[in-house]
Amino acid sequence: MGVQRNASSPKRIVMKKYPGERLQEFHTPLQDTESLVVPVITSYEVFKIVLRESNENFALQAVAAMQKGNGVELTTSLAIAASKYSLEYQLPMSDSIIFATAKQYNATIWTQDIDFKDIPGVEYFPKE
Repeated sequence: MGVQRNASSPKRIVMKKYPGERLQEFHTPLQDTESLVVPVITSYEVFKIVLRESNENFALQAVAAMQKGNGVELTTSLAIAASKYSLEYQLPMSDSIIFATAKQYNATIWTQDIDFKDIPGVEYFPKE
């Protein structure tokens, strides 16, 4: 899968863990699909959360919208980097994979996940 078609534009990983809250902060990066980097693990996380909080139809729609971005599969080198970041920042496995992907593609993570608070390269938006 491709990752970034236009190297001059900023790259972003958007991981919105809490659907429906603070939507305005996430609207712009989600619309810029050319710059959107989507680690495969985020499809798992978003689907699970939307399914839990809503229904399967909405969960499938959320994942379909994410697939408009540039998908990134987990490779061995990315997994090794994620392991190191997990230890360095005390991140859970999925978050460390997302962080390693962001580092690899020089992308900014946009999230409401408190695990990312105060980590460089992350735009953290607290839940309201």
